[in-house]
Amino acid sequence: MKKYCQILLAAGTLFLVSCSGGGGLSAKAKKNKEVNAAIMKAYESGDFSKMSDYMAADAIDHGGEMGDVKGLENIIAEMKKYREMMPDMKSTIIHEMADDEYVMTWAKFTGTMDGKLTTMTSADITKFKDGKAIEHWVFMDPKELAEMMAPGQPMDNSLEPAKDTAR
Repeated sequence: MKKYCQILLAAGTLFLVSCSGGGGLSAKAKKNKEVNAAIMKAYESGDFSKMSDYMAADAIDHGGEMGDVKGLENIIAEMKKYREMMPDMKSTIIHEMADDEYVMTWAKFTGTMDGKLTTMTSADITKFKDGKAIEHWVFMDPKELAEMMAPGQPMDNSLEPAKDTAR
């Protein structure tokens, strides 16, 4: 009976140790989160001098104003343009998730654009390879995007069906 209790105690201890230890993010996922945070910090500060440490030379940003932006230098140029439009931009991460390949960030950005305080909320997805960002997608709140593009114009939220003119 004593031997049986010792075996049960040892098995229980192993079970508890295996369940409580080693959980959470992998080292690769943690590194991806760190790199993602560095990119956001550079964007916020306007200091893009170390972007080649964080992004691949052939990276693609699928969130460009006119479509895909290809290549690190073009992405930096696009980031600088947006930064000039909102020079006092600050970001707040609402929630972030990461794995060995992707970092997903839900964030709020605030700053002054054309003399008006502006708030934007977005979900960003960044794909990583070998510790560097290789692709990026951004999804913005449609109402906030419409307000940015046409300030002061009310957004039509009606859900009236389109009229059938084919008859």
